[in-house]
Amino acid sequence: MSNPRAPLRRIVVAGDGQLGSLAALAIKQALPFAEVIIIGTPVDNGALADRSPTALPFTNRFHDRLGLQEELLLLRAGGCHRLVLRYIGWGGHDGSGAVQHGAMPYGLSNDASLKTRFAQEWGGGSRSGTEGQSGSQFAGSVAEILAGRGQFAILPSETPTPLSDVDYALRWNPAAYRDLIIERAAAAGVRHIAGEISDTVPDGQGGLSALTIAGAGTIEADFFVDCTGPSAALLSRTAPVKRDDWQEYLPIRQLAFAQPVKPVLSLEDRVSLPQHGWLNELAGRDALQLMLALPDGVSDGQIMDMLGQPPAESISLNPGAVCEPWTGNVAALGDAAAQFEPLGFLNLDLAHRQLELLLEMLPGQVVDPRERDEYNRRAGLMAAGVRDVLGLHYAAPAAAERFGPLKQSAHLKRVLDQSSRRGRIPFSEELPLANQELSALLAALGMGSGLTPLALAEGNDAAEKSRAAFEAKAQAALSAAPPYGEWLGRFLQSNQPG
Repeated sequence: MSNPRAPLRRIVVAGDGQLGSLAALAIKQALPFAEVIIIGTPVDNGALADRSPTALPFTNRFHDRLGLQEELLLLRAGGCHRLVLRYIGWGGHDGSGAVQHGAMPYGLSNDASLKTRFAQEWGGGSRSGTEGQSGSQFAGSVAEILAGRGQFAILPSETPTPLSDVDYALRWNPAAYRDLIIERAAAAGVRHIAGEISDTVPDGQGGLSALTIAGAGTIEADFFVDCTGPSAALLSRTAPVKRDDWQEYLPIRQLAFAQPVKPVLSLEDRVSLPQHGWLNELAGRDALQLMLALPDGVSDGQIMDMLGQPPAESISLNPGAVCEPWTGNVAALGDAAAQFEPLGFLNLDLAHRQLELLLEMLPGQVVDPRERDEYNRRAGLMAAGVRDVLGLHYAAPAAAERFGPLKQSAHLKRVLDQSSRRGRIPFSEELPLANQELSALLAALGMGSGLTPLALAEGNDAAEKSRAAFEAKAQAALSAAPPYGEWLGRFLQSNQPG
């Protein structure tokens, strides 16, 4: 019978942005008897996971696991909901010159309507003409209909409601969200030390034994988590870091951020193709945020024309991922492990999935190499999955013309082939989106899908039944959902302190 391993006594998390703060809180909850210290290193504006004001539905469930109730994010972090992400122009134009657009919903409930003959002939998430049509005859999902009408609510009910199957993502104010997590972490017993890492002490086994903080001295630890952004301040001081370069796969080299403008409360965000690159429009209770993602060769004047103002901030981007994000006793999360453009809001989603994996595989004082190898295997699949989902965007008709030929992995080639010919998505581990969501994304990008054998076998009667069932489901959801702004206002008002 094997003896139990000695547990970790002290863990240091470097970086106190929204990712590092959540990592410290999560590790403290997982190891309540261990000492957890978070180091407030200087902010890195290139850390896209830390500055992201949104994630994907996975984060909602991860928050629940950590005791971060959704109502807290609504009340204290400027939280609001997104039902769909609308892609405008990625499929090009139709025969009349109208711009294609489509909306990608979240979750699994849209699967049936995307794989039937009914979806091909009547719905399915991609169309031309007026953006944001809210009538069900134009929509590929109930979520899109609700978003188009501006209707949604979280209904308190122990039994299913017409809105129960509608999945969603949350937006928030990153500074307020981070402050909330720091407060929770402090209450859980996490120590917070501010200062720059001036030196590290190697442990002779490829990891670290201690680090030195300017003005705070030397701190020893059994395990280190690097959330410092692209500089990877801890991981870069271990063994030489090998990196998988994604420049042949992804075209974006610069991000230009506009000064935020007046708040916009919307259930959809948008990604369009202006003259160069792509433009992201993120709604929110505190501001509407515009961001341009650009390849090389775009002038300052062209950027200003597309944003309508000089950029408030620009950062360069070197896409790629670390091959072994857990080296020795140092694990890198977020931008310390992978950097890529924020297309589809995958940056913080990947970081949170990396953190969940790390919690699953936290070692004892002595790291078992098999744990580290398995973590690196799965984290590598996660990163490759993100790269492929981004690559799928650039395979859309207008994007392929805009950005030119890009390298594609064998898996992405299979996805595009199988989807176009057979209407199916090949299985792959650790993708950021479920197969049903990938089908919805392909449709939203204007990439036609083949019919599955089941859909081919459908007759007209089956298509009509699908149409009627979808109409009924959509109408029930609209009847159950109040105007979103009214519901959110009532919720905030009724939950004011005092």
